[in-house]
Amino acid sequence: MVISNSLRVLSNLTYTFNLAFHKKVVFLIASLCPNKVFQLAHLHSSPEIHLPLHSLIERCKSIDQVRQIHSVIIQKGLTFDPMLCSNIIAFCSTSESGDMKYARSMFDIMHEPGVFVWNKMIKGYSRENSPHNAVSIYREMLNNNVQPDNYTFPFLLKGFTRAVSLKLGRSIHAHICKFGFELNEFVQHALIHMYCLCGQVDMARGVFDLSGKSDILIWNAMISGYNRSKRFGESRKLFFAMEEKQLQPSSVTLVSVISALSQLKDLDTGIRVHQYVKDYKVQSNLVLDNALVDLYVGSGKMDVALGLFQCMKHKDVISWTTIVKGFVNIGQVDLARKYFDQMPERDNISWTAMIDGYVKENRFKDVLILFREMQATKIRPDEFTMVSILTTCAHLGALELGEWIKAYIDKHKIKVDIHLGNAVIDMYFKCGSVEKALMMLSQMPCRDKFTWTVIIIGLATNGHEREALDIFFEMLRSSETPDDVTYIGVLSACTHMGMVDEGKRFFANMTSQHSIQPNVVHYGCMVDLLGRAGLLEEAYEVIKNMPVKPNSIVWGALLGACRIHKDVQMAEIAAQQLLQLEPGNGAVYVVLCNIYAACKKWENLRETRRIMMDRRIKKTPGCSLIEMHGIVHEFVAGDQSHPQCKSIYSKLAEFIEELKFAGYVPDTSEVSLDIGEEEKENSLNRHSEKLAIAFALINSEPGSTIRIVKNLRICADCHHVAKLISRLYNRKLIIRDRTRFHHFVQGSCSCKGYW
Repeated sequence: MVISNSLRVLSNLTYTFNLAFHKKVVFLIASLCPNKVFQLAHLHSSPEIHLPLHSLIERCKSIDQVRQIHSVIIQKGLTFDPMLCSNIIAFCSTSESGDMKYARSMFDIMHEPGVFVWNKMIKGYSRENSPHNAVSIYREMLNNNVQPDNYTFPFLLKGFTRAVSLKLGRSIHAHICKFGFELNEFVQHALIHMYCLCGQVDMARGVFDLSGKSDILIWNAMISGYNRSKRFGESRKLFFAMEEKQLQPSSVTLVSVISALSQLKDLDTGIRVHQYVKDYKVQSNLVLDNALVDLYVGSGKMDVALGLFQCMKHKDVISWTTIVKGFVNIGQVDLARKYFDQMPERDNISWTAMIDGYVKENRFKDVLILFREMQATKIRPDEFTMVSILTTCAHLGALELGEWIKAYIDKHKIKVDIHLGNAVIDMYFKCGSVEKALMMLSQMPCRDKFTWTVIIIGLATNGHEREALDIFFEMLRSSETPDDVTYIGVLSACTHMGMVDEGKRFFANMTSQHSIQPNVVHYGCMVDLLGRAGLLEEAYEVIKNMPVKPNSIVWGALLGACRIHKDVQMAEIAAQQLLQLEPGNGAVYVVLCNIYAACKKWENLRETRRIMMDRRIKKTPGCSLIEMHGIVHEFVAGDQSHPQCKSIYSKLAEFIEELKFAGYVPDTSEVSLDIGEEEKENSLNRHSEKLAIAFALINSEPGSTIRIVKNLRICADCHHVAKLISRLYNRKLIIRDRTRFHHFVQGSCSCKGYW
């Protein structure tokens, strides 16, 4: 009863009260209904106030308050008052807390609403990104014989915040012409925006060319549209045209232009744009400052970018992240980390930028440490972060961590786009898990040429060469065009199978069928294919007749083939060419020494070792990585640093004796030291992959798979030992060396002795 009386009191607020009485009424109503609209009645310093209901609606802060005033309107019998209904609709259509369902309910009871109300409804639907509802109410408007005005179409087109049906957009354009608003600049701006979102940037340009070009908003919309379509050169041309017309750009203009210039790497024009800010022709702001810093970072001018950054009055996470990315791009990862650590706040983009920096520098242990720190801060990674982490897992052969990442992606419903899907497949292949890679492939809704290429290379390097070629033919049947990287995978498959004739055909088809000109890597594949098959002279002829200068990859392939076939003369030619290209490449001397040792040319071997000492050439130590319980362990040849060192060497001696009892004879033919046979055997036993195998036998469950990644080519002796271990211990061993995978099962290897 008291509340009802209070409502009656409120209805009288349409009359003038003295201030004292007004205060008493507001206090009484607020005490009874603390969450109600009555708290809206602001007390002014004026001794008298006049608060009609429509003014109260304008002062509302929420839809609940509007509903309460609406109840008063109903009580007073003003339900159909057109001004009050319009005010409620206007609030629902324009306020952040508005409600278009409520607006529609009010709209439906109005008698012959005018164009103002129809426009408010259209604006409301556009504001909440419901362009189809906006178009629907526009059609109702026409059916009710209400003519649109110059506000209708800008409101209607403003709702096109994402691409909609081009047919619908063109229909609206036709109505604009029909009602004579095609020359209205606000309408033109909206049309340009709509066409650009629909990907019809040329249609947008047609509208732009018909405009008076006096409104900066139209120029901004057109430049933004070209940027969206990645036609950055056109954006730059428009900026030049603006300068010719002496039209003053806004900060929005400069941000869009700078974005285009960053993509074009056009620093000269960028400096001209920056001059507008320096001359105070355009007022600087945070977004513009960030764009300028990004421009200089992208152009490699880190000193200028850093100077701008340090002078910025306000910095946000974007500013800091841009500087971090800049140092990453120029290889200054430690300096990037310095600024990363100074950031007052970080988001997933800044974390991913720093992680990417470590990935680019092959500092994969740092990647994992940083990723754990990111998790500790409760920052959720996105698909871009996951790609970087999966790349790390692939490089380290860390399948356990890779599978945990895959489970994390599934649990947190991270968007698996084609790039992330490709990264998962690549991780599985590079960890030797072919079955799971193919399972992931079957779950992908679509594939691109990178997907096909990852599969072809993954199958080829894991000993499934025939399947790799089958996938290539399936790719062609699906009308996906291969690129130069795809053919590297195809030629690698032929190399690992010794398919010389097929490899030659594929090499010829690159140009004849797909217009791909072979690059130096393809020639390296052909030299490798011919050399491994023992056709060393033919391989040498390929090098001599190459249309491009052979690099270290090509000569390295020939030297590797000479090692297999123990061709000293050809090896010396290849080594000489390699050392001219890379004088400090210790691997060349080592391979040459191994060939001399295998051919028992001890004098040549001693001379080569003397040259190495004189030139202070260091041999790259063999290194093997193995993941155990989520931790990656690293072993180098002769390693004594591991905490389990004693147990590892004890286990190593144990299984070597067992293998000898089973008939194992150490292969010392490639030991490039003129020492006794026993010392050669001891040298072989300290190879990093043998230490990793011993560590795995100690720390893993019987019957579990052992996965090892080695930085160099596996030697013949370690290859033989791995085969015997797989049979005697009933273990599957997967060893990834510099060239391919070796899957050892029950005494045999997937490479079939061809590596």
